[in-house]
Amino acid sequence: MATPFLAGLAVAATALAGRYGIQAWQAFKARPPKMRKFFEGGFQQTMTRREAAQILGLRESATPDKVKEAHRRVMVANHPDAGGSHYLASKINEAKDVMLRKSKGGGSAF
Repeated sequence: MATPFLAGLAVAATALAGRYGIQAWQAFKARPPKMRKFFEGGFQQTMTRREAAQILGLRESATPDKVKEAHRRVMVANHPDAGGSHYLASKINEAKDVMLRKSKGGGSAF
């Protein structure tokens, strides 16, 4: 007599867990997408290596090849001929120069 009762209880528990699982999945799919938080603030007076790395989306210790690849990717998205800003394009170029100048060696610029 106890076996059919336990089997029924197991079926009911499985159905209830499945119902809550489906509801949780639907709530998960319906949630709004995460909004990417952008860096708040403007540009500094003189560009630092940290700021240049943020503009290009790199680490400060990036290799010259990674810097060139990131510069191309960011410049294609913000080029003035494609509707981008001249000011942003100049800042992107400045960021590339800062990152490459620092990574080429310790020579001082006179």
